[in-house]
Amino acid sequence: MSFSPDINDFVIKLANVNGTGSSSANGLLMKAIFRMGVPVVGKNVFPSNIQGLPTWYEIRVTGEGHMARSGTVDMMVAMNANTYARDIAALSPGGILLYDSTWPRQHVLSRADVTVLGVPFAQMCNEAFSAARSRVLMKNMAYVGTVAALLDIDPDVVRELVREMFAAKPKLIDLNMQAISLGYEYAKANFACPLDFRVEKLNKTVGKIMIEGNAAAGLGCVYAGATVGAWYPITPSTSLMDGFKAWCEELRVDKETGEHNYCIIQAEDELAAIGMVLGASWNGARAFTPTSGPGISLMSEFIGFAYYAEVPLVLFDVQRVGPSTGMPTRTQQGDVQMCAYASHGDTRHMLLFPAHPGECFSLAVDAFDIAERYQTPVFVLSDIDIGMNDWMVDELEWDDARRPDRGKVYSAADLEKMDKFYRYRDVDGDGIPYRTIPGTHPKGAYFTRGSGHNADGAYTENEAEYQEVLDRLKRKWENAAEHLPPPITHTAKGGKARFGIIAYGSSDGAVMEACAKMAKEGIHVDYMRIRSFPFSQEVSQFVDAHEQVFVIEQNRDAQMRGLLLLETELPREKLVPVLHYSGEPLASHFVHREISALVNAASQKEESA
Repeated sequence: MSFSPDINDFVIKLANVNGTGSSSANGLLMKAIFRMGVPVVGKNVFPSNIQGLPTWYEIRVTGEGHMARSGTVDMMVAMNANTYARDIAALSPGGILLYDSTWPRQHVLSRADVTVLGVPFAQMCNEAFSAARSRVLMKNMAYVGTVAALLDIDPDVVRELVREMFAAKPKLIDLNMQAISLGYEYAKANFACPLDFRVEKLNKTVGKIMIEGNAAAGLGCVYAGATVGAWYPITPSTSLMDGFKAWCEELRVDKETGEHNYCIIQAEDELAAIGMVLGASWNGARAFTPTSGPGISLMSEFIGFAYYAEVPLVLFDVQRVGPSTGMPTRTQQGDVQMCAYASHGDTRHMLLFPAHPGECFSLAVDAFDIAERYQTPVFVLSDIDIGMNDWMVDELEWDDARRPDRGKVYSAADLEKMDKFYRYRDVDGDGIPYRTIPGTHPKGAYFTRGSGHNADGAYTENEAEYQEVLDRLKRKWENAAEHLPPPITHTAKGGKARFGIIAYGSSDGAVMEACAKMAKEGIHVDYMRIRSFPFSQEVSQFVDAHEQVFVIEQNRDAQMRGLLLLETELPREKLVPVLHYSGEPLASHFVHREISALVNAASQKEESA
């Protein structure tokens, strides 16, 4: 699949050094394009140290509104001398390399099929600004001006964003405006502006917002009614709690008394964090903890306790690359099986897979309802691509008529009528016992323990009583399958498709775009996006309806495929893994290339037979 840059259809990649203030400049460029009504996708690749190592920011301008990386680069802004060779190598043929020509480096800038544009950013800023820190920071704003001129980005929109960005520090507005003007005027005087590929105003961002998944998930927790959050900082989940805190400060402070109607605790470690959340949940609060893979590992014993003692619990796992510390600032879908079976012994957990920040919001709300309805841990598996990158999504919506589903909870009136309350009896036959909230009524008191207990809640080491409880837990989990968020299926046009694709989470945008490209080439595939585990019958039915199903995931070991084989009777040979695990967000180019090759190979094998 080839990509040719065009108006409102190209990719800019900006190469910098971490800690030099480039993030604000790069975000400014992307937001300016968005404000012009043109859909954009932003992907940040940054190192795990504080400063000094290379960082890249990729902006895909996509008039068609795609949600994934294309896999190409049409303009490279190379501001890091240490990565010049790598950056020019990443450019697509016919691309543009923009670099700081204060120190010419032609020996690593030689590629006959790209155009090299040099701008003396450092020299201009050294002459214009006296403070050493300003000279470093303003280079970023200078290249914003140059890129704006080359791509015909509306300078009025850029100026408006600068005023918004530095509204709290008005002295910086003129400084940044000056730097932008330096780069803009230099480009206008020295280059043919605009380029053939550029930005033209559209009207395709109406009703859309730009938001990170972690911020959206934090807001979802507020709307879900969560009042307690405990966590230990870990990349890339910390900003989820930052988001929750910011939303609570805006929405959960009593305007008359100033009282804070929420509690946020930074614990000494992940084990303490989940312990606090369990205590709050047992006491009737909606509580959660955000973490990443290493945190899930440390929390596993308490996760098993929540499963066995049937305490509602919501965990957000913003996945990153492993194993061990891995690459903390790269993305992956590597925690799927760990979360599905977290803790020792026979445990099975419910998983939700948001595909973008909009679903981080909605599935966060669902997670609390599910956790209380089934009295069990629920994992929301995001990843660093969703959690820490800006996504263009529909404006978040909320139904004011919606009320929390607290599940099967006895009231004081219910308890008053009883002779005795038995915590773990399955009185309705659905696998879900009734629970009580501490303090509701003296008859509702019970002792929660993680060791062997029977249906009455009493301690036991009796084999039959233990097995009865464990069988009920499995039945409860299995019954949930048809009541969790269902998969979303996209059926190919033009008749029944022989082949299908299964994917989940942040892979969705790349798969959707690749399917559309393949359809134009006469390759028609059906696509199902899994949104929850345990799997509903729809998943098996989808696989049964196709000769082969390609399972696309961002990990080495085909973890979703493994779950499908473990939890269903599907034949192994039907499920073909398509794996991407470099740590970069999945690109549509990769999906198109791999699926096209597999479909063509299957067709050729059939013809030769």
